[in-house]
Amino acid sequence: MCGRFTLTQSPDSVAKAFGLSAVPSFPPRYNIAPSQPVGAIVQDRDSGEREFRLMVWGLIPAWAKDPSKFSFINARAETVAEKASFRSAYKYRRCLIPADGFYEWQKVQHGSKQPFYFSMIGGGLFAFAGLWETWNDLETFTILTTSANALLQTIHDRMPVILQPDDCERWLDPSIQLPRELSGLLQPFPDEQMQAFPVSTRVNRVKVDDVQCIEPLQE
Repeated sequence: MCGRFTLTQSPDSVAKAFGLSAVPSFPPRYNIAPSQPVGAIVQDRDSGEREFRLMVWGLIPAWAKDPSKFSFINARAETVAEKASFRSAYKYRRCLIPADGFYEWQKVQHGSKQPFYFSMIGGGLFAFAGLWETWNDLETFTILTTSANALLQTIHDRMPVILQPDDCERWLDPSIQLPRELSGLLQPFPDEQMQAFPVSTRVNRVKVDDVQCIEPLQE
């Protein structure tokens, strides 16, 4: 499961990290939530150029008649090639979702949940593996998930698919369409490259989007 993430670094940093000629201005985001417009990176099939585009988080299949019944924020890597909602996008419409951290919640006593913030050791940008679709001129996306690595296992049994930098080009390559050629990319990210710490339950509120969301919780 991946239900909240962050993108706090500058547009220039995103452009440099992902080989983009330009990225529109955007503010630091500390609490990105489903149904919000989010930056996604796609590759033009003809020119090979990468483009940063705003899409709504929550994939709506192109064939959906009632979008209220379809809004997939996540897709399981193990079944994405077979599911009708994702099959076509997995072949033809893959994207990168730039981020520098994400949240997961751990169940604690009395049924409450403690949020944790996950990021790369030393900070830095990374990319989630995403799929996108167009529904009535609205572009939407989903983030793939896989089994949790050792760092996440005590918090949750799933984690977003984070691509290694060298794998981003392969994920975007429109000439690759066979599931078996992509399945090797959809693995748990190495836990030794990541860090995690508990944060305030402020992040539970969608309207709260400030730096305090990612500050370590004081004991």
